[in-house]
Amino acid sequence: MRITKFSFIAVSSSLLLLSPMLWAETNSSSVHQHDHSSMVMPTETEMPSSNTTSAPATIQPQPAASVAAGPDDDHALHIKEHGGQIYQATTVESRWLWNEDGEGALKSELETRIGTDENKLFIKLHSDKAESHRAESEAKVLYSRMISDFWDAQAGVRYRNDPNRQVDENQLDAVVGLHGMAPYFFETDAYVYAGQDQQWSFSLETERDLLLTQKLILKPYLDLDIVFSDDSKYAKKTGLSSIASGLETRYEISKQIMPFIDVSYEYQKGNEATAWQEGSDSEHGWLYGAGIRFKF
Repeated sequence: MRITKFSFIAVSSSLLLLSPMLWAETNSSSVHQHDHSSMVMPTETEMPSSNTTSAPATIQPQPAASVAAGPDDDHALHIKEHGGQIYQATTVESRWLWNEDGEGALKSELETRIGTDENKLFIKLHSDKAESHRAESEAKVLYSRMISDFWDAQAGVRYRNDPNRQVDENQLDAVVGLHGMAPYFFETDAYVYAGQDQQWSFSLETERDLLLTQKLILKPYLDLDIVFSDDSKYAKKTGLSSIASGLETRYEISKQIMPFIDVSYEYQKGNEATAWQEGSDSEHGWLYGAGIRFKF
């Protein structure tokens, strides 16, 4: 009886000691079986070692905003970050020039553009006031559409006013052309004009900045006009009508204020003889001047 009682007590004590371990193993097994469907298999570099125990990984739910985002939202975000924003830039310039005979002229220009990288509106105003003459002016309004990384196609109208004429003081022309960056970083404007009385002409303006320092800049430029046909009362001779080639040297006090000096050589072909004007010969010579440009 003593042996039996001792054996019973020993067995009971062993069961009491082993029961927590069995209970923990059973629960651990049930937890693994319960979460098996939501586990993510770790990669080879994430595999735990044989002597460590890690908790099962679960898939985190995606945020509601990213789940709800669709193709339209991605497109709108792309447009905003890559050229879809609207911007505006304006340049105002006044230039005083004198020829070799000491006769002076004041040339003033204003250009403003507003829009996105792909679609813009250009407004260009120009005034030319020579001594003993009333100021001639013109205005262009152009829609600009990007057709490549460096070029815009433009179309619009040009209004011209010449108060020195007795008739046809106001003229309206259609305009088509290109605006952009030619090879070797020449900023270029090329336009074809079509107006009343079979007036067809072409203009080209090109220029490039050459930096001597961050503030002192040279700018060679070339402006020319070609007349294809002109049956107006104040007709110009056909062919190369005018050309001006020069060098502008400017000092940028800031990116908004830029005074400059200018030296150029200019050629003017002259006008045809009509019932409303006398014919004129070609003129050419050097021009010297100074000016100031504002950007904002």
